[in-house]
Amino acid sequence: MSLVAAAAPVSTLLREATAQAHERAENTGFVQHLMSGRLTVEAFTALVAQHHAIYLSLEALGARVRDLPGADRLVRPELLRSPALARDLAHLSADRAAPPATAATRAYVARLDELHDLPGYAAHAYTRYLGDLSGGQIVKTMMQRHYGLGEQGLSFYTFEQIEKIPPYKSGYRAALDALDLDEQERARLVEEARAAFAFNEAVFTDLGELYPPAH
Repeated sequence: MSLVAAAAPVSTLLREATAQAHERAENTGFVQHLMSGRLTVEAFTALVAQHHAIYLSLEALGARVRDLPGADRLVRPELLRSPALARDLAHLSADRAAPPATAATRAYVARLDELHDLPGYAAHAYTRYLGDLSGGQIVKTMMQRHYGLGEQGLSFYTFEQIEKIPPYKSGYRAALDALDLDEQERARLVEEARAAFAFNEAVFTDLGELYPPAH
């Protein structure tokens, strides 16, 4: 009797396929300088502006796919970030105009705006929301420590409707694993997740050129 290896769970497939891209994005100069306190509140405000543009498009994509079979497991109201980002941006910008979207952000938004499929949404939701629930919490702490920011400018990182983050992340990964995807759709998911990390890395690269270290 021949044995057929079981396909890896979607969440495992995504983690392994994007590990190198994830590391590259996290280790761009802009991220390293921001997290070490070598930039400015203005630089962080520019990052918030990029996130605001990206999440508006990501959440519009969620609205487009939410009636597809299985989408209700992933498109969740408690994850919505664009309202919090709008509040943060208004607070951080005060009476100044918000920083504009960079070329990389515009390209990222254009990609999100052209998607209409669940694997595409799942790839970007995995990249962004699970990242916010993980490393985003460290970002919040560092922004408070190095730049004196308060909750008003950092509400993006506070998921008020999620009581405990670790079990929630586990549940979201289980929802990804429960998606009924064929081999072609799984390949599509991996391809789009890698693209998502590449878009994020490009955004950080743009910001790094605009905001070099202050010291």
